[in-house]
Amino acid sequence: MTTPLSHIRNFSIVAHIDHGKSTLSDRLIQETGALTQREMTEQVLDNMDIERERGITIKAQTVRLAYKADDGETYVLNLMDTPGHVDFAYEVSRSLAACEGSILVVDASQGVEAQTLANVYQAIDNNHEIVPVLNKIDLPAAEPERIRQQIEDVIGLDASDAILTSAKTGVGIHELLEAIVKRLPPPKGDADKPLKALLVDAWYDAYLGVVVLVRVIDGVLRSGQRVKMMQQGSTHLIDRVGVFNPKRTEIESLGPGEIGFITAQIKEVAHAAVGDTITDEKKPATEALTGFRDVQPVVFCGLFPVDAADFEDLRAAIGRLRLNDASFSYEMETSAALGFGFRCGFLGLLHLEIIQERLSREFDLDLIATAPSVIYKIGLNSGETIELHNPADLPDPVKIATIAEPWIKATILTPDEYLGSVIKLCQDRRGSQRELSYVGSRALVVYDLPLNEVVFDFYDRLKSISKGYASFDYQIEDYKVGNLVKMSILVNSEPVDALSMLVHADRAEARGRGMVEKMKDLIHPHMFQIPIQAAIGGRIIARETVRALRKDVTAKCYGGDASRKRKLLDKQKAGKKRMRQFGKVEIPQEAFIAALKMDAD
Repeated sequence: MTTPLSHIRNFSIVAHIDHGKSTLSDRLIQETGALTQREMTEQVLDNMDIERERGITIKAQTVRLAYKADDGETYVLNLMDTPGHVDFAYEVSRSLAACEGSILVVDASQGVEAQTLANVYQAIDNNHEIVPVLNKIDLPAAEPERIRQQIEDVIGLDASDAILTSAKTGVGIHELLEAIVKRLPPPKGDADKPLKALLVDAWYDAYLGVVVLVRVIDGVLRSGQRVKMMQQGSTHLIDRVGVFNPKRTEIESLGPGEIGFITAQIKEVAHAAVGDTITDEKKPATEALTGFRDVQPVVFCGLFPVDAADFEDLRAAIGRLRLNDASFSYEMETSAALGFGFRCGFLGLLHLEIIQERLSREFDLDLIATAPSVIYKIGLNSGETIELHNPADLPDPVKIATIAEPWIKATILTPDEYLGSVIKLCQDRRGSQRELSYVGSRALVVYDLPLNEVVFDFYDRLKSISKGYASFDYQIEDYKVGNLVKMSILVNSEPVDALSMLVHADRAEARGRGMVEKMKDLIHPHMFQIPIQAAIGGRIIARETVRALRKDVTAKCYGGDASRKRKLLDKQKAGKKRMRQFGKVEIPQEAFIAALKMDAD
């Protein structure tokens, strides 16, 4: 039996990182009795070990709860717990499209942060009804009245009836459930119209194949029904229909306004494109739903196995990760220094770090990652424009007319005392200030910054200069032509392609000098002298030398003519020269990673 539309509420929980979304989800699950006390764990909806360890949400999760309200009616609540980190904003946008309302969670001690703004504006763009919630009111530093005013000043939302909760102690959870039922709108839809369902997410399950998360708009979705993917054009026979409450539970059908899952013997996640419209094969809908914009990777880097024999294992592991993460892309590449590997695209540096950690942890792989780079647009003299993912592949400078790099609009919220350091950091990274305003005692700075300068370690530096208090959010604006040059690092006169990068001409010398000084400390001494150079084209802009290990060949000479010592030293010198010609320099794996984080100094 399908639930009447007036008794369904679909909502997302949006907030900045660490403001208590997942803990609040736990309390809602507990309050509605979806899990017994014994089955409850911390962060029920964070399935991955990495999510629990880092205390962040990476994948948006859905759960269906049955709630008996004070008016005696039973309501079906479809809750979506979303990530707060900027790298996973794509997960947030998908979840919001499947809902009619949002719960905006704000920490009652920290107040509105950069990602709070980004996520709430996304919810407003989706015409959501928003219920503000002030969480963590049990903390001694909580100032609910001040934060209420801040929500009104910064976001422009009426927060006079914001609900005060403590997800940790359970205070205010009942009031929140009542507000969800009373203040959020029910979904719209018609069960008699042709089937129209939005494909919200898809992941791979070892037992069931591809599991597809859907939000039914019109019509009814049943097991045994033949459905068609409107974007892909493929047809499938549905063998299971169900919901998560939070355990996987099979049901007969999903009606309008409901969120649930289907399995239809789909072998690959690529065949279930996120944002596609599912309709009945015999009685199809006339037009598809708008869906989502395609996810665009922002940061690229090469991943190579430390041991070349592990390449096939890496290929299999990356293929399996791609099954559960539609926003991760890859293609094969080779490197003179590192052998065979993959050029991978990520949504940001945290995404890159998470994927790397999952590869080493879940598949037991030792990897080397090259310098992260962004997509550059190269204008050639022939009038053609090409996209460049890897600085090592830059065409001959003679053929290049312009190099354009992506610029972002960065929004930074910081306590007043760190404002000077934050502005200096942005200026050092070639930023130009757009606006500076005050939100209570905190400054809101908006800067235009080149993404190239941000992907290295901007976030780490921002956190360290503000003692962790500044928050940061960004969106890509457009491409601007810049005076960029390719800088190569040569070790023993051999270019190391994994360390090639495009840098601004004004900063090339400082960057090159910093890089070679760092490499000098990281490369262990060999039996011969090793020159380390930074070069732009044929011009060397910085050089350091790793001194050779010396064996005292004259130790056995005592007394006698000085020419005996001279002869032995000359022989050693000739040997070292020959070694330097044919010797292979071992660059340790940590040298790559440490060299790329050079700006931290």
